[in-house]
Amino acid sequence: MAYTVLARRYRSQTFDDVVGQDAVAQTLKNAIKKDKVAHAYLFSGTRGVGKTTMARILAKSLNCLNADEPTAEPCCECDSCVAINTGEDIDVIEIDGASNRGIENIRELRQNAIYRPARSRFKIYIIDEVHMLTVDAFNALLKILEEPPAHVKFIFATTEPNKVLPTIQSRCQRFDFSSINPETICAQLKKILQNEGIKYEDELVLHVARLANGSMRDALSLLDQLISAGVEPLTVELLEEFLGEPSREQVAQLIGYIGDSEAAAVLQAIESLIKTGQTPILIVDSLIDQMRDMMVLKAASKESDLLILTPSERDTLSKLSEKFDIPGLIYNITALEKLRWTIKNSETPRALLEASILRFALSEHFLGVEQLLAKIQSGGGNAGGAGLKKNFPPSLDAKKSASAGPTGVPQPGQQNSSEPAQPQQQQVLNGPVTLESLKDNWTAILDSAVGPYAKLPGFLKQTVPQELAGNTLTLGAATSFVMKRFESLHGRIEEFLSAATGQKLIVKIEKAKASGKHIPKPQSPGSKLSAEERDEAEKDPAVKLLRNGLDANIAMIERVPQDQNRSA
Repeated sequence: MAYTVLARRYRSQTFDDVVGQDAVAQTLKNAIKKDKVAHAYLFSGTRGVGKTTMARILAKSLNCLNADEPTAEPCCECDSCVAINTGEDIDVIEIDGASNRGIENIRELRQNAIYRPARSRFKIYIIDEVHMLTVDAFNALLKILEEPPAHVKFIFATTEPNKVLPTIQSRCQRFDFSSINPETICAQLKKILQNEGIKYEDELVLHVARLANGSMRDALSLLDQLISAGVEPLTVELLEEFLGEPSREQVAQLIGYIGDSEAAAVLQAIESLIKTGQTPILIVDSLIDQMRDMMVLKAASKESDLLILTPSERDTLSKLSEKFDIPGLIYNITALEKLRWTIKNSETPRALLEASILRFALSEHFLGVEQLLAKIQSGGGNAGGAGLKKNFPPSLDAKKSASAGPTGVPQPGQQNSSEPAQPQQQQVLNGPVTLESLKDNWTAILDSAVGPYAKLPGFLKQTVPQELAGNTLTLGAATSFVMKRFESLHGRIEEFLSAATGQKLIVKIEKAKASGKHIPKPQSPGSKLSAEERDEAEKDPAVKLLRNGLDANIAMIERVPQDQNRSA
């Protein structure tokens, strides 16, 4: 006798046997009991959740020969019930919508529908994958579907209800079949394995339920494939070997190496997975699955019902998740999903995979423009890498900035032992400090700037001493941009001018008065810079940091309007 697969042998025979669709089963039972059975039904849902099975049970309930009327509990023994189970009943016609999709097929159906059933109460048409019918075929169904003969019932099944014309849906009672939850699949698989007398590991059942992705038929097909191996007890290792699934333990080790920033170990782990026959796409899929579980662990809890994991897997991923933060995991998952599609079209998928995974592992060495700007504003400290992981080791720049002031520039009198001593600022004015002496010696004061103040003359040349009241010096600026820029340089300007004049000064800035003839006229936008200005721009710390971080060269330096507000 030919072998019958588990999906057919353990197919539900009555409404009470249906697994995971209790609401639909109960509604149909009540409709039969109250004699309110509609003339057309539309069953929608993903594959393997019981749509065709439910259609056959409904057909048996309506046509059971051992009952005087439609019954919610068919006998499953009469000629009609047996023939419906095998798909051979003369009054229950099952049609594959994918291969009988044309208008001629529907015309033939309409012509035959007018004849009464041969032996049963109803002539029932079950059209599977009804969304595959052509538009003309759907239109040909409209009239008979709206006013069918009293002896005709239609049951449509589809995985894509959105492709069924609204005019068809409006003439049917629609039932949406939900995906079957893993716990229900596990219970059914254990029941079947016990009935078959096959030994198994408890963890195996959970793995099969997870791979089934809500489909009971997929779960039974996977289980059938394992049983055909002829090995007992059924184990997780057997599942991974025979189905070609990546080892979850190896994938977890790879994620651990990513979290520890161990580049060599990451490459070796990828090599180990590829040697077992895994393709880059399968590895990416496994990484996405486990990182998703880690994200749920951190966002919810270790005991969350959203996780389909064994106790040992929960413990392992819980420890791994401590090496990552939620934003990092979110970034990794989205980046891996993009990588998955890129790998499909790549001639060097392995190189792409290794480069991307190393990017995750060495994330603290990669800085985006936002991180570089943040690093400039914070004085060159560690910008936190690309935000993929938490608790980055402090960078060399962070150590350097420990002895720096709020702007990242060493304070006067403070010296880094690893750097050569910088020249001290010299006093230029020896006599009393007056507004006239400042104006007369303004160029000499600016030319004397050395050390940490060497960059200030480029800015101060755009200002002029405008008023001196006691120790408060007011500078005049020609543009609003200069005034705004003054805010970030305020502290260093006060230190420089105090050292150059020999008197503690409080420096302010305001719009230059009309008589401010000492203020240099701003250069026109786009004009060329002098050699001195170009050299000053290239030595700017922000420019150096951007060049080093992006490994870039300066192609062109152009003057911009000084009153243009910058967004940063």
